Amino acid sequence: MNVLLGCIADDFTGGTDLADTLVRNGMRTIQTNGMPSTGFVLPETDAVVVSVKCRSIDPGEAVRLCREALVWLRKQGCRQFFWKYCSTFDSTPKGNIGPVAEALLNDLEAPSTLVCPAFPVNKRTVYKGRLFVGDVPLDESSMRLHPITPMTDASLERLLLPQVTGKVGHVFWGTVRQGSEAVREALDELEKQGVRFVVADALEDENLRTLGRACMHAALITGGSGIAIGLPDNFRQQGLLAAEFPAVLVPELAGPAVILSGSCSDATLSQLAALSSNNCFMRQLDPFRLESEEYLADIQSWALERLGSRPIVIHAGAEASVVSTVQEKLGKERSGQLIESALGRCAAILRDAGARHFIVAGGESSGAVVQSLGVTGMRIGSQIAPGVPWTFSLDKTPLSLALKSGNFGGPDFFNAALAMLP
Repeated sequence: MNVLLGCIADDFTGGTDLADTLVRNGMRTIQTNGMPSTGFVLPETDAVVVSVKCRSIDPGEAVRLCREALVWLRKQGCRQFFWKYCSTFDSTPKGNIGPVAEALLNDLEAPSTLVCPAFPVNKRTVYKGRLFVGDVPLDESSMRLHPITPMTDASLERLLLPQVTGKVGHVFWGTVRQGSEAVREALDELEKQGVRFVVADALEDENLRTLGRACMHAALITGGSGIAIGLPDNFRQQGLLAAEFPAVLVPELAGPAVILSGSCSDATLSQLAALSSNNCFMRQLDPFRLESEEYLADIQSWALERLGSRPIVIHAGAEASVVSTVQEKLGKERSGQLIESALGRCAAILRDAGARHFIVAGGESSGAVVQSLGVTGMRIGSQIAPGVPWTFSLDKTPLSLALKSGNFGGPDFFNAALAMLP
């Protein structure tokens, strides 16, 4: 096996987002659900994304898991490595973005790495070292109120400094717009100064391609999925990747479709609202009843009775005030666990009853559903929306899965995903 690019993603939908970017730029890509088991056989591919649920766990444990993934990826013959984190730089003063990046650098014996979470197509940009979400700095966006990793500073250098022991530097947009040679010279100069982590500005896709070209020979690159758009061409220039893009897979399986949503983001709420009750069977979960086996059995029976004639939709969508009340009474962690567990159990039961297409909203929900379905690896297929492709399981029971971060996709996302099914 001669895999070109080995990637580690800090959650499942983030990994799918990265894999989608690579496929759209001509790299056959496989995504795994956590560390592959000993018996896992990797199909022929150009890139592998190992999804590790490590965004908000203890930094030491995050480092351990990601180093373990790096060992496995190196055994697959990867020539370059990518540490993928969220485009909103979700982290705390202790990590986990910086500690993992530093550990991977050390293991690879590499002098420095790029830091760029920009993803312009999803309105994430970096200017003068500050991360913007749409037209506002990160610390003025809704991320300032995130329940687990509230982001109260937009400066990537200030956010990163407490997380690492190495020096942090910056390549400004004025240099980036001059092209890859100018960026390469700037990176070389910073490396001479002992800088290990280089924050890079990027306002548009062409800036990301410039940064990608400048990092052709870097051992490690870190960032959001956006910067990956410039990496496939590097391999083409080296004669390692075919010039023609391989055909992108589309859903072909026959079988019922199921939508499972644990997200309460504004984007997902609007997507649920756009679903027609004439075309789908919809059921909203009551978090206060999810500890009741009787209630869960009722949800499952309701879904099983309706499976087949129309898509089944089971969701936890609620307005912010309702979510706050639930989290107050049940606790943030417990309420999330109850919803994820319920969705995962429903997925497995519906799969056993013949469902073959699963559309899941929410990063934690997607991880729970994939785990419950026993999916160990997926081949990445056609795009539904930026950062959200259809994927196809590599396991004994073939499944089509669309796994999206809560904030991704336009108002018609669910309808668009369903329209692509056979």
